[in-house]
Amino acid sequence: MSPTPPARRLRLGLPRRVFSQVLLMQVAIAAGVAVLATGLFLAPLSNQLDDQAMRRALAIAQTTAQQPDLAQDLRDTPPSPNGPVQREAERIRKATQAEYIVVMDWRGVRWSHTDKKQIGGIVSTDPGQALAGKEVMEIDSGTLGRSARGKVPLRDSDGSVVGAVSVGIAYDSVRARLIHAIPGLFAYAGGALAVGALAAWLISRRVHRQTRDLAFSDIAALLSEREAMLHGIREGVVALDRTGRIRLLNDEAQRLLSIDDAAVGSSPDEALGAGRTADVLAGRVTGTDLLTVRGQRVLVANRMPTDDGGAVATLRDRTELEQLGRELDSTRGLIDALRAQDHEHANRMHTLLGLLELEMYDDAVEFVGEVVGDHRATAEQVTERIEDPLLAALLVGKATVAAERGVALGVSDRTRLPDRLIDPQGLVTVVGNLVDNALDAVAGKPHARVEVELRAEGRTAILRVRDTGPGIPPEQRELIFTAGWSTKKPPAHRERGIGLSLVRRLAERQGGSATVDEAYGGGAEFTVVLPDALTEQGPEPALTAPSAPQTAKKES
Repeated sequence: MSPTPPARRLRLGLPRRVFSQVLLMQVAIAAGVAVLATGLFLAPLSNQLDDQAMRRALAIAQTTAQQPDLAQDLRDTPPSPNGPVQREAERIRKATQAEYIVVMDWRGVRWSHTDKKQIGGIVSTDPGQALAGKEVMEIDSGTLGRSARGKVPLRDSDGSVVGAVSVGIAYDSVRARLIHAIPGLFAYAGGALAVGALAAWLISRRVHRQTRDLAFSDIAALLSEREAMLHGIREGVVALDRTGRIRLLNDEAQRLLSIDDAAVGSSPDEALGAGRTADVLAGRVTGTDLLTVRGQRVLVANRMPTDDGGAVATLRDRTELEQLGRELDSTRGLIDALRAQDHEHANRMHTLLGLLELEMYDDAVEFVGEVVGDHRATAEQVTERIEDPLLAALLVGKATVAAERGVALGVSDRTRLPDRLIDPQGLVTVVGNLVDNALDAVAGKPHARVEVELRAEGRTAILRVRDTGPGIPPEQRELIFTAGWSTKKPPAHRERGIGLSLVRRLAERQGGSATVDEAYGGGAEFTVVLPDALTEQGPEPALTAPSAPQTAKKES
């Protein structure tokens, strides 16, 4: 038998779902606001009702004191339950529905009262201020209980104070008005609470849809996982909002794009400047696995829109892969050249063997001299004009590859480049890309020729590569420097449209330029200008005359 499942514990506290928590909190807030507003309204309402009752009592007292014969009757008649002062006071009390109207003389003796037995007695509260000529409003207790009171002086025709009039409004009536107002206030508060609860429910439903019924703990866990994932993966991630502004950058994206957190909130154009990378991130260039160049890095970008109108772009670094692809191309070219040279070498050895077997020794010597002389002439022509060993070796190797492809690769007579390059590897990249493109353009065409010119003007290096190919149409002379743009079919191991973009980036990084124009006689001529590419030329060593040998002379 299966064990009895443990009893589930009753959990008290907030619900786990965001929808329920938001609804509960908003209803609680609405109820609290309603109660607070009702309390804040009731507190001044009580004071306001008290003030109104006191002012009403004061107004009745003022009206009573203004009666023309009241002061004269007070002076001429004794205090009596049936006297004229009592009759006038009762008439006014009944007309105004006051609790009492007491008329007193300057000693505080009552001339009128609701309870006739109190007439002739001293008032229970101090009438000093009213007898001193001042008007008084107060809440006080007397023989008839607690009341709102108004006291005014009673003056004769000469203006002299001969007594005072005190009027009281029953405090129970004031409290009754306050209690009568409370149900109405609660009704308004209940209506406001109902509207607030409905609004809270609508807002909670929207939150429910947007959070997909997740709990706050789930959302917090997702945020933590997202931060760990974004900053841990080796792909750059750039998130943009619906207005096209950057709202998130992970560490790899900052490294690949050479920007920092300050770019958050700006557009790609503002953060990166105008160019293909900004166009790809902004969605102006569409497609998958889009190639772009940022600095010296070759990036592959993909952009996907999100449900809120924004987008997420991912970036992968293809720089090393592109370099490996180019090295593979060079290696394949060298292998083809070596294979062709091996075939050519075998033919030459067969020819030499035939001359020797025919005992044509002079012809054999002449044949060997011609073969060796051709290779030596090419190497000497390059090394005499280009002193940097990396560039010289590159052009000698390219000349061999070009010869096997039926292309004549030569060095211009104007070429003069001293061994003072600051970044020879960068210039090797530029020369290699331009020569490769030129060989591809003229391969298979009759009288194909590529000419390289490298010269120094002060600290500026100027490179020109001319070919006899079809040339570049004027409308495409800027497009060819765009990353990912190419008219040639890409090989299986890498993409096209990177070499010329890298050439321009390397030139612009040094403050130079890379342009293309039509070559003299047809074809294309690429010109790259690299300011400050060479070090300052040092002073020539001073020539000193050799000192004459000194011989010791012995005097005889």
